Amino acid sequence: MSTSSASAGTADFLIIGSGIAGAAAGYFLAPHGRVVLLEAERSPGLHSTGRSAALFSEYFGNATVRALTSAARSFYEAPPDGFTTVPLLTPRGVLALETPGTAPQFEAARAAGATAPQPVVELDRERALELCPVLRPTAFGRALYKPGACDIDVDAAHQGFLRGLRAGGGSVVTGARVRALRRQADGWRVSTAAREYTAPVVVNAAGAWADDVARLAGVRPAGLVPRRRTAALARIPVGGHGDGEGSGGAALRAADVSGWPMITDVADTFYAKPESGGLLLSPVDDTPAPPGDARPDDLDVATAVERFERVATLRLRHISHAWAGLRTAAPDDTPVIGPCPSTSGFHWLAGLGGYGIQTAPAAGALLAALVTGNPPPSALAELVTDLTPDRDHGSEREKR
Repeated sequence: MSTSSASAGTADFLIIGSGIAGAAAGYFLAPHGRVVLLEAERSPGLHSTGRSAALFSEYFGNATVRALTSAARSFYEAPPDGFTTVPLLTPRGVLALETPGTAPQFEAARAAGATAPQPVVELDRERALELCPVLRPTAFGRALYKPGACDIDVDAAHQGFLRGLRAGGGSVVTGARVRALRRQADGWRVSTAAREYTAPVVVNAAGAWADDVARLAGVRPAGLVPRRRTAALARIPVGGHGDGEGSGGAALRAADVSGWPMITDVADTFYAKPESGGLLLSPVDDTPAPPGDARPDDLDVATAVERFERVATLRLRHISHAWAGLRTAAPDDTPVIGPCPSTSGFHWLAGLGGYGIQTAPAAGALLAALVTGNPPPSALAELVTDLTPDRDHGSEREKR
């Protein structure tokens, strides 16, 4: 199905991929010309965008990612008129535990978090138990609290970008998987399952398929690797299903968890986040996978439950549902944003890894500035070299 008009065959900017990256790029490019957003699936955001953990965290990722995230906060806190009717950020906080053998990771997380706009706070066991009463006191030593972390309304943000794109005269075309890209004297000709399109500029925001799109265009791939991340929603037992240690043996109602922070460990082996009256769990798996419709593995779901129960007295016995998404990243775990130096009119907005939702306003604004030749926003100008497609991407990913 296509939501484009009959004149959508010609555009100023063709964006491949309508997840949060492509939608944000289209939103910021719409004031500069006609945008056509090409989506292979039946609806935008079907893959990674629709399967996000929905957390905004300036403590997450390497220094470049954290800077992008901080630059996005003001947009999400005070979006433009008409962008959304609901708050996009809601305070949540993250409680990261020092479990046995993780003292070095704790110190590293404390040092990195000290530079955040809202610095991390070290807590003792008693204060940690006040924030999450089902924690097992003997399972952890120190704890770090990250006060600036927020829940983010992913769907409202995504739809806001798409709505703004359309309001600016742009179009979203679904069922338009790209089959060929050819560079011609007057720009690009892009063949899709829907029809052909032409434009002087192509933006590659294809997520897990971004390197495939580059190959179709004759552009050197960025070395992006899609990695599976599993999540599951567990129901909270009613009536108390703890083991009696600490305060977790008391009866709980589902509403009791809503005020908890996200719980994780400083080694980043699991997280548990209040969601829809239950707990959203993940083993923080990072398994390379081919581009496609990622599926959860039962063992990964069981691992998430087991790792949470190591630090909590709460016993989780029912999984409402489970899913998986692909987090696609460059070897250095830094997004790839900007023009291809060897191919005129081909721009990258890819490799956003697990940071796409939280960085989208900054990434989209930077991409639009680079495409149109305008000065990047001042908070982003110094990041251009770190994000450029022709940088040395390195050989190892930084642990998140």
